[in-house]
Amino acid sequence: MPLTARLSPLEYAALAVIILVWGVNNAAAKVMTEVLTPMMAGALRFGLAAVVLVPFLRPPFPNWKSLAVLAICGGPLHFGLIYLSFAMAEDLSPLVVSLQLWIPFVALFAWILLGEKLSWPIVAGLVVSFAGVAFMTADPRAFRDWDAILVGAAASAAWAMATVVARRTAAVKPVKMQGLIAVVAAPVLLAGSLLFETDPIGAVQRATPLIWACVAFAALVSTVFATGLLFWLVQRREAGRVTPYLLSTPVVSCGIGVAFMGDVLTPQIVLGGLATILGVGLVAVAERWPRKTVAVESLGEG
Repeated sequence: MPLTARLSPLEYAALAVIILVWGVNNAAAKVMTEVLTPMMAGALRFGLAAVVLVPFLRPPFPNWKSLAVLAICGGPLHFGLIYLSFAMAEDLSPLVVSLQLWIPFVALFAWILLGEKLSWPIVAGLVVSFAGVAFMTADPRAFRDWDAILVGAAASAAWAMATVVARRTAAVKPVKMQGLIAVVAAPVLLAGSLLFETDPIGAVQRATPLIWACVAFAALVSTVFATGLLFWLVQRREAGRVTPYLLSTPVVSCGIGVAFMGDVLTPQIVLGGLATILGVGLVAVAERWPRKTVAVESLGEG
């Protein structure tokens, strides 16, 4: 099938499933971290995911030093920070919008570290997206979560750094990269939880069936199923055809936040969020990422 051909109904359906799963997964992360400590939540998620993905971890491992940096930045660093941000936040919606900044961060880091060109549309997208987050966070309701949004931005930067490193490495099969991230993230986050978090074992013991359902959803439905479905898509299409659709994921999360989690969307939060998504979308479309890097870039779900 030509990469530039119109998406088929089946491909649109796959995108809809991915957006729904990832949108729900952001809400599940917030629910998880209301009981589980952040690093323990990540450790449980990737421990379960690793059980499924380890069989795909087979040699060779080209450019293993770069792969190690990629796995650390895209695994325990990114997900440790992202679960911490969910634990810190009172509202889900502003945080989820700010997590989309990983896409502008990729363009920015690629320019700084790799010397890649920043076109005017990309520069405009960078300015609009970061200004949108700043405007949104300045709202009194969202400002309560300024620290969580800042940690979330750091998590996005970690993921962007992993993506930039991936651009300098040989292509690795997506399922192998998922497995590598899982086997690195699970023990590192577990050790960090036991060493630095307060009573993580007690939190595990207090976890209700809902919390365990959220862990299973994150590990199996989001990490394995939805991301695998995305890999199927990007093997058929160039990245620039797929990425912009994924920017509607925050809409699902915000809808859940407002309907079930007590979020309040003020006009300023809505305008700032729309500006952020517009800027991020401009960067995503303008960059037209090469397909060989999609295996890593597509993993930026919550």
